[in-house]
Amino acid sequence: MIDTDSTICEPPAGFTAADDRVHRDATIEEWTFSWWAADGSMAGHTMYRLHDKRSAWYCWGLSRAGEPYVQVVECDITRRADPMIGKAEAFWAEYTCESSFEQWTVGNETYAVELDDPAEGLGRGYGNAVPIASDLEWYATERAVPITDGYSQHGVLMGDVETVRGVITIPEVTSMRTHRWTSATALPPIFEQSGVAHFGRRLTFRFADESHVDLVLGVAGLVRRS
Repeated sequence: MIDTDSTICEPPAGFTAADDRVHRDATIEEWTFSWWAADGSMAGHTMYRLHDKRSAWYCWGLSRAGEPYVQVVECDITRRADPMIGKAEAFWAEYTCESSFEQWTVGNETYAVELDDPAEGLGRGYGNAVPIASDLEWYATERAVPITDGYSQHGVLMGDVETVRGVITIPEVTSMRTHRWTSATALPPIFEQSGVAHFGRRLTFRFADESHVDLVLGVAGLVRRS
């Protein structure tokens, strides 16, 4: 059940409701949403990062037991008047703040790549190209807490992912989001390094500057692969 306690929607100390939206003076600004099933059978992650008031990067991935890893990486997004809408060739994505610190909608319509081994996502990422469209809703269940350069917030996520094989329904699952921004030229990793034990779910992304994200699902959520 979604928590209806209004206090969880209050900004953390030192922030305002406006901070949940775009900071026009930031050099880099980034939003992430991660979600996972309690039994470890499914995990997902998406990131949208604005760069230097000119461009944006995007990634989206879904790992399910017994299915290929499905990922999207797009690093050729020209920043628009509404920077939360990303468009490129055969690509559309949007992050919508429905209510600050309370509700977000995360959607896309594009081609994803199916990978038999998630490790391939750290290389050239060649695989079977498949059309997808996702419509995901995120709701806060806890008040946001400050982290370096921003804040994180626990919640739940649910929605549908349309594929050529049918609709993947994501039930209400545990989720974590982050929002960070800086006037510097880089942001440090947000995920802690993993310990020894984790589920089999792995999500990988490689970006235009050769940087990468390599995540595994631990008992408390997604962490960096050690």
